[in-house]
Amino acid sequence: MTTTPGQEQTPPPADGWVVVAWTPDEFGAAALEHAIAWAAEGGRGVAVVNGTRGDALVDERFAAPAGLADLAERLRGTGLPHVVRQEMGRDVAEQVLDVAAELSARLVVVGLRHRSPVGKLLMGSVAQRILLTAECPVLAVKPGERPA
Repeated sequence: MTTTPGQEQTPPPADGWVVVAWTPDEFGAAALEHAIAWAAEGGRGVAVVNGTRGDALVDERFAAPAGLADLAERLRGTGLPHVVRQEMGRDVAEQVLDVAAELSARLVVVGLRHRSPVGKLLMGSVAQRILLTAECPVLAVKPGERPA
């Protein structure tokens, strides 16, 4: 399994993986918090996917090195098995779904953004494609929601 340069990979968990579509913002923070809670409850690991299509000069959802370092520290603090993937070049939903399939994920967690109907039509929705295509359960969360 490949990891983001500079990120450690921990041993695989006994009971599978929770894959989280992560962005360095409030939506990614909510998704990560829920993923960690689900993983801790079920003895699973957390696989974080941060991706971009690379079609913009600056993609605010693609984490900078400082953001990845903060993420790694947060994951180390959980004591859970974890891995971080950061990819560029393909559809972001496909990146998340590919990692979920590769790891036989037990759950995929994604943060939901409010978008207008026209915005969804013109630009699509990563969360919607994950919800409709994933072969495992998907948990969609909003910022401000706390894990149960």
